Amino acid sequence: MTRYIIIGAGAVGASLAAEFETHGIPYVLVGRGAQIAHIAAHGLTYRRPAGTKLVRLNAVDTASPPILQPDDILVLTVKAQDVEAAAEFWAWRDVEGGTLASELPLVTLQNGLAAETIALRRFSRVYAASILVPARYTVTGEVVVGGEPNVGVVTIGRFPEGLDDIASAISADFTKAGYLAEARADIRRWKAAKLVHNVTNVVELFAGSPETRGHAAAGLAAEARLVLKAAGYDLAEPAERAVDISRWHVAEGSGIERGQQSTWQSYIRGTSSEVDYLNGEIVQLGRLHGVAVPLNAAFQQAAAKLARDGGKPGSLDIDKVAELA
Repeated sequence: MTRYIIIGAGAVGASLAAEFETHGIPYVLVGRGAQIAHIAAHGLTYRRPAGTKLVRLNAVDTASPPILQPDDILVLTVKAQDVEAAAEFWAWRDVEGGTLASELPLVTLQNGLAAETIALRRFSRVYAASILVPARYTVTGEVVVGGEPNVGVVTIGRFPEGLDDIASAISADFTKAGYLAEARADIRRWKAAKLVHNVTNVVELFAGSPETRGHAAAGLAAEARLVLKAAGYDLAEPAERAVDISRWHVAEGSGIERGQQSTWQSYIRGTSSEVDYLNGEIVQLGRLHGVAVPLNAAFQQAAAKLARDGGKPGSLDIDKVAELA
């Protein structure tokens, strides 16, 4: 029987484990630090629109990882900046029967476009996923997910392209766990389309009016589309989905607030952020393909300085960032 090894106990990983636990899908949640210690000892406080519950999870610290089995599937839910270290740690672990973990299927749930190519250096079967989950993790031992009526939306496929039975089986398990999931042969198009949205996360770090933030977000997204087109990406369109997500939304009063997405949450917790793999991805592609991306470069630099100096979201005016462009 397939067992999922969920690597990373943040908002996405912990909520996935909670749904797998609730729906009877075998899994192990692996993490590190205070979050996994709290979950292992006390359970996860899991807040959904229908109510809050304490969920006891099969959770272990990375220092004492589970013995891997031939039917395991690794699910990487760490942030993009942590993929290199996680891939190196897991790839060469032994699997019962004499093989290595590098031969197991690996699912990447990161934003951006870098995780899959990093994983392919060590793993022979990589499955990329684009995931939409309105989740919040700012308190140790607690995760809030505001998606309703489903947890989130997941698109998955073999990387760099194609479909197989494993991708379909993973999609089916996500569907069983309460996600709107589908398997696609063109997963790179869906990852690229998600990146256009994710580059706008950075504006949440800076103070400014809704109009100013909206103008900056539109500029960041426009640069991203231009660069991705130059890099040969044909962005997926929402109308192409095979699964109907028209009723899916963020529930009011769920604890998910506008302007507090994953990048903002990382700065609130004082941890590293994905900016270099979101806006930085666009900057890199712009340099490779000769496309100017001054706004993404300016926001990447400003976010880096904010992190370097220990600044909190809202401590720098967004107009000052835009001036750098």
